[in-house]
Amino acid sequence: MNFETQVRVRYAETDQMRVVYHANYLVWFEVGRVELLRQLGFDYRRMEIEQDVAVVVVEARVRFKAPARYDDVLTIRTRVTHLRRFVLHFGYEVVRATDGALLATGETIHVITNSKMEKRTLPPDCEAALRSAIA
Repeated sequence: MNFETQVRVRYAETDQMRVVYHANYLVWFEVGRVELLRQLGFDYRRMEIEQDVAVVVVEARVRFKAPARYDDVLTIRTRVTHLRRFVLHFGYEVVRATDGALLATGETIHVITNSKMEKRTLPPDCEAALRSAIA
């Protein structure tokens, strides 16, 4: 199941050629993850504070297909692809909203920890919601 959110490319996110600088895709992946959690009924900030849960990135990959440029409106499609006891995988697609062009795909792998960076499991309600959203 894909969860979608949109971003507009800001001038500061581009290089001299007015093409989006590659590292910004990782920022947009984070936007997608946080919005996915929000759409599932979870506030990531509250999870960190109230439940001592952190979703730590341990690996990230991006495949670039076509450039995004200043002022493009992009749709970030995010999905949960795998969930194990301490590990969570997300998949992403970045699409230009005006023409549907696929600009990039990616994956991130996360370890679930507490604030001391010790592995822990997700709270049962969060785990159940994420499992129900697995693509």
